[in-house]
Amino acid sequence: MARRVVAFWDDVDIVLTPGLAKLPVPIGWMFEPDDPWEQFRRGGEFTPFTPIVNVTGQPAAMVPFGVVDGLPVGVQLIGAPAGEATLFRLAAQLEESHPWAERLPVLA
Repeated sequence: MARRVVAFWDDVDIVLTPGLAKLPVPIGWMFEPDDPWEQFRRGGEFTPFTPIVNVTGQPAAMVPFGVVDGLPVGVQLIGAPAGEATLFRLAAQLEESHPWAERLPVLA
């Protein structure tokens, strides 16, 4: 699997995915059910894009990108092994061209 992941990066610089598969859920949502398999399923439903990156050891960055229904949402940038510098440069360019903090609602 690791060899296939490394070979993939011969033709790709960055992979962009949603940060999460759902808008932020209420605190405790994942652990509401008593059944541990249901908790596991909910975790996978909420964050399906990050486990493969963790397992394969690739560098990744979560970058705030917008606001949906008043909540900040982000994108995940995934880089080649040892590609942290590329991720940092792209994340900085995204934030500069698409400043997310300006679109957050002001809380009283």
